Amino acid sequence: MEDKIILLVEDNPDDVLLTERALKKSHILNRLVVARDGVEALDYLFGKGNYAGRDLTIMPEVILLDLKLPKIGGLEVLKKIREDSRTRLLPVVILTSSKEEKDLINGYALGANSYIRKPVNFNQFADAVRQLGLYWLVLNEAPPNDTRKIDG
Repeated sequence: MEDKIILLVEDNPDDVLLTERALKKSHILNRLVVARDGVEALDYLFGKGNYAGRDLTIMPEVILLDLKLPKIGGLEVLKKIREDSRTRLLPVVILTSSKEEKDLINGYALGANSYIRKPVNFNQFADAVRQLGLYWLVLNEAPPNDTRKIDG
């Protein structure tokens, strides 16, 4: 399980720390890559900017995506992920504090695999992260990397 990457797209440093603590508490030892805004997330996924030259055959096993992000919002990031043949099949879990019904509807309409509201309580948050890790990193069967390159 350690070789599977989790991409956390989150601008709130407290939520990043909470997620890191929750992963450790749940013994999820995967590499966590943190993008602090929408531009950084897309740069990581497509090997641009600070991530130019990154091996694009190594993609995250799951993307945990906040919606309220600087530079490019989470829904726009999701749209760009789904538009590109290299990333369209990547599992994307929206992990947000938004209670807006339109965010929920738009998230699924743009191809989110799951939508989870962040619990306020740390123990509930840790349990949610543990369950996410168990499902997406252990139980879920992801498409092989070579199918992520298929266009159409």
